[in-house]
Amino acid sequence: MPSSLPASPDRGVEVPLDFPRAWVEFGDPDDADQVFRCDLTWLTSAYTCIFGRGCAGIYATSPDVGCCTLGAHFSDEDDEERVATFVARLDADLWQQRPAGRSVAREAWVTTDEEGARKTRTSVVDGQEACVFANRPGFPGGEGCALHALALHEGLEPLETKPDVCWQLPLRRTYRDVERPDGSSYLEVSIGEYDRRGWGPGGHDLDWYCTGNPVAHVAPEPLYRTSAAELVALMGQAGYDELVRHCDAHVRSRSVLALHPADPR
Repeated sequence: MPSSLPASPDRGVEVPLDFPRAWVEFGDPDDADQVFRCDLTWLTSAYTCIFGRGCAGIYATSPDVGCCTLGAHFSDEDDEERVATFVARLDADLWQQRPAGRSVAREAWVTTDEEGARKTRTSVVDGQEACVFANRPGFPGGEGCALHALALHEGLEPLETKPDVCWQLPLRRTYRDVERPDGSSYLEVSIGEYDRRGWGPGGHDLDWYCTGNPVAHVAPEPLYRTSAAELVALMGQAGYDELVRHCDAHVRSRSVLALHPADPR
């Protein structure tokens, strides 16, 4: 781990990875065997994606493509097949690197990594490597994810068209089996911040990252409101409605734990 966090006068200074947080636990209204554990400090923060509005990119060598440098791993076969249905609907007006022809072969946008996991391909444009769906600056259809652009074009939520890992970031859902003293057990579903550590050991080597950076904590509404669609997809509508109740109460409490340290003071 680096001895100090990346800092730059024009990129903001990231807050430390560990600081006091407020968490809430409540039963999943739709599943008596599940308990949600949610990071109120993160979910009530002013974080928002600032791609195209100050995002420096996770690697200095590819500053224009945000966090899309490595391509996206699919969570499972269903994830890949869902994305494939939307890739078939992308035309050259929305996808800068769309191969010529009436249809796009799967191998044109899917590859496997060293461990055999399926992921989107990457390509190098003007010296910057990124996911093959990343439209670069100057593209008439607009820079950024072509699958995201398709969702906006068709009036869909981007979570419907993009790989799971892409639309979930910067929310992170994890699972843990918990055994109670009486021998019963439940599945703990945590909803928290996808900080540098969510990327694995290599997350500490990223040149820039947004979730703990004040330059990305500029939203007029808290994250649990601006990412409502994603949270419903992760928790179900009933779970999200219960989360909103707790988040609203947490904001009203004005506790110091209600403030993410990257939020404006």
